[in-house]
Amino acid sequence: MDNFWAAKSVVVTGGAGFLGSFLCEKLRERGAKKVFVPLLKDYDLTCVQAVRRLYQTAKPDLVLHLAAEVGGIGANQANPGRYCYANLAMGVNMIEEGRLYGLQKFVQVGTICAYPKFTPVPFKETALWDGYPEETNAPYGLAKKMLLVLLQSYRQQYNFNGIYLLPVNLYGPRDNFNPNTSHVIPALIRKCVEAQKNNADKITCWGTGAASREFLYVEDCAEGLLLAAERYNDPDPVNLGTGREISVRDLVTLIARLTGFAGRIEWDAAKPDGQPRRCLDVTRARERFGFAAQVGFEEGLRRTIAWYRTQV
Repeated sequence: MDNFWAAKSVVVTGGAGFLGSFLCEKLRERGAKKVFVPLLKDYDLTCVQAVRRLYQTAKPDLVLHLAAEVGGIGANQANPGRYCYANLAMGVNMIEEGRLYGLQKFVQVGTICAYPKFTPVPFKETALWDGYPEETNAPYGLAKKMLLVLLQSYRQQYNFNGIYLLPVNLYGPRDNFNPNTSHVIPALIRKCVEAQKNNADKITCWGTGAASREFLYVEDCAEGLLLAAERYNDPDPVNLGTGREISVRDLVTLIARLTGFAGRIEWDAAKPDGQPRRCLDVTRARERFGFAAQVGFEEGLRRTIAWYRTQV
């Protein structure tokens, strides 16, 4: 839909980050000429004055709000207050100032952490309010979920066109491999590659390995966001995923095989597993705007591992 983007001015918050970098590339491939990426050093989105200045400077027709402060289980445990405040403040400021500015459309990237801890599998969007999120990431998940409420209420009162999307756990090249803040796939890839490099005979992984996760390749997610921006204009939240899950134990075994690590795998059961299962019902995304993931999981892991090896 090159014509959709050609005349639009687009702001992508978080556009210099992992998902955002792929999204911006796809936008330009689709014919977008005016893509503005606000950097943290210039625009602190937790500050309403900075957000107001962003709208005045970029004059966007459409905002894709990807910016977030986020991390894995350890980072969430260490920063519950900051993650709750920063993500809520950024979203509230971007939505309210967008309304006041007269924005045509707002695309909010939510989080799978918003779902209740014991959501029936596969997760249906209708189950979002059926319980409290998993405790280790509840402050982050609830902050993001409140933005869904805000968008729906703004649509009702102000006719503000905001949509809300729920990507499952992402992975791929350019991911965050910092051991203090990374999610499970980059953390495991780094463990295995470093163990090989150091001739270590074992790696230690958090939890029991019993939990399951679903993963979406980053470029597939970027495609889903753009399809929704082009075609979807309803208040209902929409999952973005593959509809397939893998246990963390099987994930570790797979990454060890793909990286060539042949040592022992030990489990630190004193560390939390996080949410017991994560697997999405992806029917709504397919029916509402034609999204289906394209990159197979093993192929996506191979690409991610190959990219990481070029960085170390």
